[in-house]
Amino acid sequence: MRISGLATGMDTESIIKDMMKANRIPLEKINQKKQYLEWQLDDYRAVNRQLFDFSQNTFNNMILSKNFTAKNVSVSTPDAVSIKNMSSTSDFSGTIEVHQLAKNATMQGNKQIKFTADQSENTTLDKLGLSGTEIKIYAIDKEGKMPTEPVTITFDPTKDTIKSVVEEINKKTGVNAFYDPFSGRIGLTAKNSGKSDSGNEIVVAGNLATALGIDGDSTTKGTRGANADFTFNGLRTQRSSNTFQINGFEVNLKQVTAPLDGAGNVIPGGNAVSFNSSPDTDKIFDSIVKYVDEYNKLIEDLNKQIREPKYRSFQPLSPEQKNEMKEKEIELWEEKAKSGTLRNDSDITSLLSKMRTALMGKVGDQTLKDIGISTSPNYLDHGKLIINEDDLKKAIAADPGKIHELFSKDAGKDAKLEEHGFARQLRMIVDESQKSIAKRAGKVGDVNDTFTLGKNLNDMNKQIERFEDRLRMTEDRLWKQFTAMERAIQRANMQSASLMNAFGGGM
Repeated sequence: MRISGLATGMDTESIIKDMMKANRIPLEKINQKKQYLEWQLDDYRAVNRQLFDFSQNTFNNMILSKNFTAKNVSVSTPDAVSIKNMSSTSDFSGTIEVHQLAKNATMQGNKQIKFTADQSENTTLDKLGLSGTEIKIYAIDKEGKMPTEPVTITFDPTKDTIKSVVEEINKKTGVNAFYDPFSGRIGLTAKNSGKSDSGNEIVVAGNLATALGIDGDSTTKGTRGANADFTFNGLRTQRSSNTFQINGFEVNLKQVTAPLDGAGNVIPGGNAVSFNSSPDTDKIFDSIVKYVDEYNKLIEDLNKQIREPKYRSFQPLSPEQKNEMKEKEIELWEEKAKSGTLRNDSDITSLLSKMRTALMGKVGDQTLKDIGISTSPNYLDHGKLIINEDDLKKAIAADPGKIHELFSKDAGKDAKLEEHGFARQLRMIVDESQKSIAKRAGKVGDVNDTFTLGKNLNDMNKQIERFEDRLRMTEDRLWKQFTAMERAIQRANMQSASLMNAFGGGM
C-alpha cells in the first residue's frame, strides 16, 4: 500500500494515474487491433462453415443420384402389391402375379409349465422344478439359409426365470419366443420368413430346452416357413420374404392374386397386377430449386461481407469505455466497430468470381440456360440464378438422367475444372476456397501457430506483455520520483523548523 502527499499535500496517486493514462494510449490501440483481429477470425470461420455446409449439400443433393432417380410408380392393384423406386435410374414396367405369400416358421412347446398361487413368470427355474443350463437355437436368416453353428445361451436356474429366458431368446437369437399362461407352453416364431433348403427353419436343442419342452424342430413341433411364390413379367420365381428388390426398385407383396392348386400349379383366371414408373418431376424440380436457393443465399451473404462498410472512427471499446456507456449504446457501437472485417477480401472475391464463371460455361454441349436456369440481369443481384419453372420441368420430364449428368458429371481426376458437371465444379471451387481461408484463419481447435491470423494474435499478445512490463516500470519510476520529492520536501521542512526553533530560542 502506497501513502502519498504527507509532506506536500499533493494527491500523488491521482497525478500518477493521469500520467499513466497517456502512457497507456499505445497499449489500448494494440488491444483494439487484437480485438478487431479476433472478430475477423470469427467471421472467416463463419464463412468457412457456410462453405462447408454448401459443399455437403452439393454432394448430397446434386451429385448423389437419389434425388434425380425419384420416380412415381403406379400399380393397378395397390392392395395386393406395392412398388417403390430405390435406386433405378431408368423407368420400369410389367406385371406380377402373386401365387403365395412368404410366411414364418413356428414351433410350440409340448410341456405345460404351470404356476402355483405363489409362483409366476418371475419365479426362478429351480423353484419351478426345471433343470438345465443351456439352450441352442438354429434359425433361418434373411437370405433363407440356416446357419452352420447355433446361438448358444447359458442360464442359471437359481437366478433365471421363465421371463428372463424368453427375453434372452428374443434378444440373442433368430426367433421370437413367448410364454402363454393359458396353455402353460412356450411358442417360438422365426424372425425371418421363408423356407429353408435344409428341411427346417427352426431347430432347438439343449438340456434346458428339453426341460421347457421346446427341443426339436419346426417340422415336428410346428409349421414350416414358406417362400413368396410369384410370376414376374412371365418368369415364375420365389423369394424368402414378401419384400425384396429387383433392378433397383422394391416390391412388397400383400395379397395372393393368382393362387396355386394342391399340386403347386397356378390356377387359371388369376389376376396379374400391372405396374409402371415415370420420373417424379416435382421432387426433382423441388431439389433443384432448393439448391439454387441455397446458392443464391450463399452468394448474397458473401457479397454482403465483402461490401460491408468499414467505420474506422468506431474502434473496439476498452473495458473502461464500456463502463461509461449503456448496454444499448455498446451494442450499437460494436455493430459498427465489427463491420467490414472481410471487406474486399481477396479469397472470397475470387471464390465468387470463379463460381459465376463456372455457371456461365457449358457441360458438353449444354448450358444451364438450356434447362431454364439463367443469371439475373440485375447487377445488384451479383450473379444470382433465376429459374424458369416451365422450361426446367420440361427438361426434367424429357430426361432426368441427363439433368443429373449436367450437374454431377465426373470427368476424372486429371480433367480440367470446366469438364465436370456444374455442381461438381462449384464443390471443387468451394473446397479449394475453404482450404485457402483455413490457412489464414484456421479451424476450431487449431493452435495459433498453424495459421496466419493466429500467428498475428500471438505476436500481439507478446507485444502487449512487453508493453505492460514497460508500463509497470514507468509507474514504479514515477512513484520513486514522487516519493523522493516528498522526502526532499519533508527534509527541507524539518530543516526549516529546526532553524526557526534555533532562532526563536536565541531571542
